[in-house]
This record gives sequence, C-alpha cells and structure tokens, in this order.
Amino acid sequence: MFFIFSAVIVIFSVLTVTTRLILRAATYLLFVLVSTAGLYFMLRFNFLAAIQLTLYAGGIVVLIIFSILLTSQLAEKLDRPALSKKVFAGVAAAVGAILCIMAILQFRFPVATQPATSTNVNEIGLALVSTEKYGYSLPFEVISILLLAAMIGSIIVAKKRKD
Repeated sequence: MFFIFSAVIVIFSVLTVTTRLILRAATYLLFVLVSTAGLYFMLRFNFLAAIQLTLYAGGIVVLIIFSILLTSQLAEKLDRPALSKKVFAGVAAAVGAILCIMAILQFRFPVATQPATSTNVNEIGLALVSTEKYGYSLPFEVISILLLAAMIGSIIVAKKRKD
C-alpha cells in the first residue's frame, strides 16, 4: 500500500503542475491529498489523517474549485510556459531536492531516551479550542481570515475588467 500511495502522490503531483486545464489541476491535487491521508492512516496517525481529509481534501480543494468556477472559463486552457520559465523551474526543483537530501543525510536522528508520552483525544480537542498559551484557537482564526482575504483578493484580481 505504501508504494501504491507513493506512486499516486508522485504521478498526480506531476500532473497537477503540468496540466494546462486548471480544473483538472485541482482534481489531481485532490488525489494527492487523499493519498497523503492514506499514508497517515497506514502510519496509524488517525487524527492527522482525519485533519488531512477534512481540512485539506475536503475544505481547501473545495474552495479552490469554487474559486476556479467563479473566475475562469472551464474550456479555457492556460498558456504554455516559456522555455526560460521551464528551465528556471527545473533548476529550482533540482536545488530544492538537493538541499532536502543534504539536510536529511546530515541530520543525526537520535534515539529517544525517554518514553513517549501518551495523549488522548480529549487533550487534543482541548488544545485545539483553547485560547491559552499552547492553544490553537487564535492561530486557526487568524489563518481562516487570511485565507478568506486571499480568496477575495484573488477573485477581485481575476475578475478585474480589462478595459
């Protein structure tokens, strides 16, 4: 299953950035996010997998598709990128891959000497809705307002009259 999920992630990631039809790119992104959730389920990170499915695959992709349907023509194809942009993207991807591989190879992964502390769903839920020092309520609200502002701004820019 790991190899199947990995292959789906790699194939659909490449398709996401190479397709010229923007609605297909959003659909391919959905497959990538669902396969990532599958990997989380395999690792028994059930909470993280549930968040991946509900927040990213369910919420963000729906917002992206909704924005696409509001702002663009579905039959319209994106322009082919210039050769200079393709070369720059390839160089940037290669440099990023080299930096990631170097960081992974140079990092010493120490063995944990202390046993892992157990957390239950109640503790996670209280941390998510808490507004105290280690709570996540305020960051979630700030991010939601930021995403809303970005979406409204992108729709305004996309719908801007050309005359």
